[in-house]
Amino acid sequence: MIELEIRRLGDREIVHAFPSGKGEKALPVVVFYHGFTSSKLVYSYFAVALAQAGFRVVMPDAPDHGARFTGDEQARLGQFWQILHGSLTEFAGLRDTLYQAGLVADDRLAVAGASMGGMTALGIMTRHPEVKSVACLMGSGYFTSLSKTLFPPHESAEIEALLAEWEVARALPRVADRPLLLWHGDADDVVPPGETFRLQQALQHEGLDGNLTCLWEAGVRHRITPTALDATVDFFLQHL
Repeated sequence: MIELEIRRLGDREIVHAFPSGKGEKALPVVVFYHGFTSSKLVYSYFAVALAQAGFRVVMPDAPDHGARFTGDEQARLGQFWQILHGSLTEFAGLRDTLYQAGLVADDRLAVAGASMGGMTALGIMTRHPEVKSVACLMGSGYFTSLSKTLFPPHESAEIEALLAEWEVARALPRVADRPLLLWHGDADDVVPPGETFRLQQALQHEGLDGNLTCLWEAGVRHRITPTALDATVDFFLQHL
């Protein structure tokens, strides 16, 4: 049995899921980030699955998404990379609030996400060594190059400079020193599967793939499958 609620954590509304009766007990925590134009509620099936496995799950809305959506869809479509950067910079405050509330057991804190959320998880991994393990589903950590083709920003030089500080190309040793799950459908029509292959190859080339689990699903476009969900749960059962 699990419990799932919408609550405030610090100054943010979150989806919060946990094994029944353990709402205030310290538990291993997975912070999960949703995809672009989606919301924490749409991805709450991850919260259900992970809480059933014994984890506390915290799912925030990205800037201008879910409970934070301003209602201007066109404006949001032009702000993909700014929104990603916002989620990256907000993580530290969310982490601090979790620790201050005594909700994290034995520093067992992990991050995961899908699509834009997977990019968020990888970016956090590059600058937050306190995160014990990371799962990135159909994402990318090569922000500056991908931003030239995926939702190109209007102020490209400025946002590329901000994103460069978080991308995996500059941080392979930090990405490699903890368990990392990469999952991608090989027919993804939004985030190119070559983005995941590029990171897999880079880690292998440097002999840094000892903590890497890379899973491919044949014929799958840009969507989460039951296999991906199960793989994420299994990964954290082993590595958190």
